[in-house]
Amino acid sequence: MIKSFQVTLLLIVCLAFCSSAQQAPTDKKFKFGSVDLSEFDTQVKGPDSAANAIKLFDIGSGSFDISPRTNGLTYTVTRHVRYKVVNKNAYSLADFEIQLYNSSSGGGAETLTGMRASTYNLVNGKIEVSKMAGDAKFTSRADKNHVIKKFTLPNVKEGSIIEYTYTTNSDFTFMLDDWYFQSAYPAKYAEFTFTVPEYYIYKLAKNGYLDINQTRPRDVKFVNSANATQTTYYLTDVPAIKQENFITTLDDYVSKLTFELTATNFPGSVYKDFSSTWPKLITELMDDETFGRFVKRNNFDKAFITSIVKDEKDSVAKMNLLFDYVKANIKWNEKNGYYGTQSSQKAVLEKKSGSTGDINLSLLGMLRAAGITCSPVLLSTRGNGFHPGYPMLSKFNSVVVQVTAGGRNFLLDATDEDNMPDMISRRNLNHEGLKINTEEKTAAWISLDNDIAGNNSVTYNLVLGEDKTFKGNIYLSAMNYDAIDRRALYKSTATEAEFLKNYKAKRPGLEISSYKIDNLKQSHETLFETMDVTIEDAVEDAGNLMYFTPLFFDRTKDNPFPLEERKFPVDFAHPFEENIRSVIEFPEKYTLDKLPKNEAFALPNKDGLFQVTYAVDGNKIAIKSRISIAKSVFSPEEYFLLKEFFKNIVRKQAEQIVFKKS
Repeated sequence: MIKSFQVTLLLIVCLAFCSSAQQAPTDKKFKFGSVDLSEFDTQVKGPDSAANAIKLFDIGSGSFDISPRTNGLTYTVTRHVRYKVVNKNAYSLADFEIQLYNSSSGGGAETLTGMRASTYNLVNGKIEVSKMAGDAKFTSRADKNHVIKKFTLPNVKEGSIIEYTYTTNSDFTFMLDDWYFQSAYPAKYAEFTFTVPEYYIYKLAKNGYLDINQTRPRDVKFVNSANATQTTYYLTDVPAIKQENFITTLDDYVSKLTFELTATNFPGSVYKDFSSTWPKLITELMDDETFGRFVKRNNFDKAFITSIVKDEKDSVAKMNLLFDYVKANIKWNEKNGYYGTQSSQKAVLEKKSGSTGDINLSLLGMLRAAGITCSPVLLSTRGNGFHPGYPMLSKFNSVVVQVTAGGRNFLLDATDEDNMPDMISRRNLNHEGLKINTEEKTAAWISLDNDIAGNNSVTYNLVLGEDKTFKGNIYLSAMNYDAIDRRALYKSTATEAEFLKNYKAKRPGLEISSYKIDNLKQSHETLFETMDVTIEDAVEDAGNLMYFTPLFFDRTKDNPFPLEERKFPVDFAHPFEENIRSVIEFPEKYTLDKLPKNEAFALPNKDGLFQVTYAVDGNKIAIKSRISIAKSVFSPEEYFLLKEFFKNIVRKQAEQIVFKKS
C-alpha cells in the first residue's frame, strides 16, 4: 500500500501518548532582547555547513482564551524566533510577512498583536541594537478573505542577529494552523507547547522523517477553574528541509504538527463528536449540492448521447467517443476541485469551460447516460500532498473517473485534450484515490499508479564536414507522458517560429532550416518531429586531434541526485525510457583515434537499466544510449544506488570521440 510512503504518526491528545515522552530541556532561556555575545560566534556545521543563516531558536505556543469580542473561545499562537545571518544570501530574512484570514461573511477573524522585531550587530565588541521602525510595517490584501502584514528589519548585515516575536488570535478553533519545526534554514532548537482545555479534543499528527520529542502531558488550569492539558513538542539540531528533485511536495516530508478537532465537551452542552468515519463522510458527500446532487442532476438526454456514440455497441469504443467529446468541448480553467461549480453538468458543457470537478463529473454523467459503469475517484494532487488516510474530505482537491468496460478498468481525466485512457494528468499521479460508489454510498482506496512508461527518443543522422560543421537531420519521437509534455510545449507558444526559437535557445550552435511535426492532434499516436539542421561549434581542436561529444544536446549533464543521503522517497510519478541514437559519417581523411567502450549498468530487480554502445562501419559511427526506469517510486534506502546509477549516466554520456587529422 502506498500509505507506507507516508511518515505520518497519529496521536490523540489527552487520550494516548507515545512511550518516548520525556522532559523538555530545562536550561533554555528565550527572552526577547536578551542576546548573548556567544550567539554571534554560532557556526553552522555538518550537512548544513553551507547554510546562509541559522535559526538560534524558534519557539511557539498555542493556547485558548475567552474572546472579549465574541465571548467564545479563541486560539492564540505566540511565536518567538531568532536567526543569525551568515551571509548576504540570507538578507531576505529582514523582510517577512504574516497572512491573516478574515471571513467575508462575518464568521470570524484572525488578528495580529504584540509584534516586536530588532536587528543586533556586534560593533567593537559591543551589541548594537536596531529596532524595527513604525513605518516599516505594511498591510496588503491578497483577496477578499486574506490580509498580509509585511515587516522590514533595519541594518541587516553579514553576521547580524535578527529577532521577532508576535501573537495571532483566531476565532477558527475547528481547524488550527500546522506548526512547522523545519524550514529552509537549520535550527539549533525548535519547540511548540500546546495547551488545550478539557472542552476540546484534538487529533494531532506528527509529520516528517524527524522523531519529534514530546513531554508527558501535564494538567494546568484554564479559565473558570476548568482543566487543561499541556504538552511540549521539541527538536534540537534541526536540519534544513531542502527542495529535492522528483518528489510530490516538500510539505509531505517536512517535520510539523497538524491538528484536527475530533470532539467538543462544553459544560451544559451535549458532547459533540466531529470525528468521522468514511461511511458517514460519503453519506454527507452524496447529499452535498456540489457533489452528490450535482452527479444526480444528469440531464443529458438520449438523443444527445446518441449523436456522439452513433450506433456503436462496444462499451470501450463508446467510452472513447464520449471521452474525446468532453476533452474537445470543455476547456480546463486550471482550477482543481472535486465538486461542481455550475448548476448542472449540462451547464458546464454549455459554458465550455470548468474546473476539474466540473469536467470529470460531467464526463461521469455522460458515460452513465450511455449505460457505461463508472465511478468518481477523489484524490489529492501531487502538489497538494499525500492524503493522510483517515476520514477527511478537506485533504482531497481533485477527481477523476474510473470506468469498467470490456472486462477491465480504466482511469479517465478529461482536463487535458491529450490525455488518454489510463493516462490521467501527471499532477494527479499521487498513488491512491478514493473510489466512491454513489449508489451504495461506500468507498474504497484504489491505486492511481501508472506502469505506462513515458518514452522519448532522439536520433541524429549527421555528416561531419572538413569545416568541422555537422549537417543532416534530427528525428524526435515521443509517446505517452513524454508526448503529452511535448504537445503541450508546442501548443503553449504562439507560433511555430517561437517554438523553434525556444528550442534552439537551449542548444547553442544549432540551426534549423526546415521543421515538420506529425500527429500533433492525434493523442493516441506517437508524436514525430523532423528537422533539417546544421550544428556548429561542437568540435574542439587540439593540435592534429579533434574531439566531440556524440550525444550532442540531449545528454544528461548533471546528476539530479546531488545530496549524499536522502530521507524521503524518489518519486518519478511514472516509469520512463529515453533513447538517444547518433549516426555520424566522417571524412575519409579523418582517422578514428579514440572510441569510448561499450558499457551497461543496472539497478537491482531490473528497476533500471542504462547502456551505451558504439559501432564503426567504414567511415560511419553509430552510438546508442538507452535509459530505462521501470518503477515510479524508490525508497530512501535505494537512494544511493540510484545516485550512483545517474552518476554513471552523466560520466558515460559525456565521453568524447577523438579523430586524428591525416
